Amino acid sequence: MRRFAGVTLAALLGAVTPAIAAPPSASAFGRLPAVEDVAISPNGQRIAILGGTSEQRVISIATVDQAGLPVLKLGDVEATRLRWAGDDHVIATVGYWHEAGPKQVYRIERHIAVTPEAKAVSRFFDNMTTTQYLVGGQPIVGMTATSPVRVLINDLVEGSGADSMNTRLKRKGLENASVRAIWSVDPATGKGRIAERGDYDTYTWDVDLSGEARVRTDIDELTHRLSVFGRAKGKSTWTQLWAESGDGKAPTFLGYSEPEDAAYLSRDGKLMRMRLADRSEELVSEGGPSMELVWDLHRNAVVGVATGAERPTIQWLDPETGAAHGLLSRALKGRTVTLAGWSADRNRFLARAGSPSSPGVWYLYDKARKEISPLGEEYPELKDAALGATHWFTYKARDGLDIPAYVTLPPGAAPGSKLPLIVLPHGGPAARDSFDFDFVVQFLATRGYAVLQPQFRGSTGFGDAFRDAGRGEWGGKMQTDLLDGIAALGATGEIDTGRVCIVGMSFGGYSALAGASLHPDAYRCAASIAGISDLGVMLSEEARLYGRASTGFEELRNELGVAERGKIQAMSPARHAGAVKAPILLIHGDKDTVVLPSQSQLMADRLKAVGKAHELVILESENHYLTRSATRTQTLEVLEQFLAKNLPLN
Repeated sequence: MRRFAGVTLAALLGAVTPAIAAPPSASAFGRLPAVEDVAISPNGQRIAILGGTSEQRVISIATVDQAGLPVLKLGDVEATRLRWAGDDHVIATVGYWHEAGPKQVYRIERHIAVTPEAKAVSRFFDNMTTTQYLVGGQPIVGMTATSPVRVLINDLVEGSGADSMNTRLKRKGLENASVRAIWSVDPATGKGRIAERGDYDTYTWDVDLSGEARVRTDIDELTHRLSVFGRAKGKSTWTQLWAESGDGKAPTFLGYSEPEDAAYLSRDGKLMRMRLADRSEELVSEGGPSMELVWDLHRNAVVGVATGAERPTIQWLDPETGAAHGLLSRALKGRTVTLAGWSADRNRFLARAGSPSSPGVWYLYDKARKEISPLGEEYPELKDAALGATHWFTYKARDGLDIPAYVTLPPGAAPGSKLPLIVLPHGGPAARDSFDFDFVVQFLATRGYAVLQPQFRGSTGFGDAFRDAGRGEWGGKMQTDLLDGIAALGATGEIDTGRVCIVGMSFGGYSALAGASLHPDAYRCAASIAGISDLGVMLSEEARLYGRASTGFEELRNELGVAERGKIQAMSPARHAGAVKAPILLIHGDKDTVVLPSQSQLMADRLKAVGKAHELVILESENHYLTRSATRTQTLEVLEQFLAKNLPLN
């Protein structure tokens, strides 16, 4: 197979574990993945690969069994995802910066269409003055299966909802608000037309392969409650399927499946299917506290249900897809195998295999040839490196709640080593860590530290009750969940509870600052990367940008639990700088539009005013997500120096 070094299944099944090598440099961990995303064309003839070196990101397109590998250099943009629109265009989602004026810099996400010859032929909506300056992204809600293919985009247009809705919004001062619409875009030109227009409450749609909207999700602008509507095939009107009632018992919409003309939903932890024609429900799977569906995009159909806490287990509803996954899992044993796509005839499959101690590798599986071909490694400089071992750990919080966690020990760590510990809370907080390679975790482990990743209350993936238990607890039980994890891990003899630092990004950065200020005796040091220091300032900024009547502002208020007087100040680390005892490292990108750099500057100012040890590092031309190799590496190097000084190994 041209361009892909194919290996037989028998060879993979008998593969030998590589030899252990010395720990690599910070740049080996900090680089952007050499393979970021891979997509296969519907006919299975072409593979598009997003990746490249740390300095130059590219899209390369390989044609199976043919010579040539055309490459498109992306320049100074951030590319995040690839998706084929038919066999003639790859749609790349890219992010870039737009300067609207002095000190007004915005990150904008758009889509470009790329031909199989790696030529960029269009950028969507370049002809539309009303959309080209909209901040944020333009979600793709589907592709048509007709020829020529059309890409369906959820975007905004000038408001024109029903009169009654206009009257309600005028009372709130939002009479000029925009509404959502589905745009049908020609990838060859980037030009689009409106295919479906919502009203002021419309949030998004799910569509069928003809481009018709079948399920619509609304969020009421006044009550902020969610409703789901369906429109069966052959029908022209929408029917409400269900709505939030305020008791927390409404199901969760998971997607629209075309073969059954049905909405898939999670109800009481079970996977259900609701027919749009008559709203009848049937049980599909017993599911679990958290579910993710696996989709066949060629048929717009559900083929599997992923559940599990430590790592996903997939119940395959489609035997053919399940057989391919099972074969690959056996061939690539020891790693978690994820199917990332397949050809329409299901002869060729894309797969990614990885684990916490094994960075992801991408493969092409040709079923007819019985051949698996490596497409590329995400972190090639880490091949054969000795990395830390990760295990699942569950402990009791002080109120009796079970808290799951991942624990990673340094390579070669002996039992009962009483290692220095890094507590690494995740961002979100409505998120979770996964059983996969994490460049920060493994960098810290190779430097000799144990790493604890608590899935504290408020994390997703463990059921609604667990998620809801975190509301209003940012500075409360979420923080004591971390302390209880330290104590429980210390009881095993693996770590020294007297040598602990806390490090985090985004909400994890807030947790690092909250730990140092609200529990000053618990940590020897704290490092906040893009973290929040003052919740009141954050809430005010949300109100300024989106309005106090917006759904986002209301959701943030509910998340913080601000009904209690004085709670915002009590949970804000900047308000408690005087209590800090440990040295603090603050790292922030100068172009962060999610958590503004002023949050870290404010904390630095407060610490300086009270004479507390701290360091502020501003990352040049970096956003909230650390998407540049140079600044990712800089972050790791600065963090390593900070820890070596404040949390030495001996």
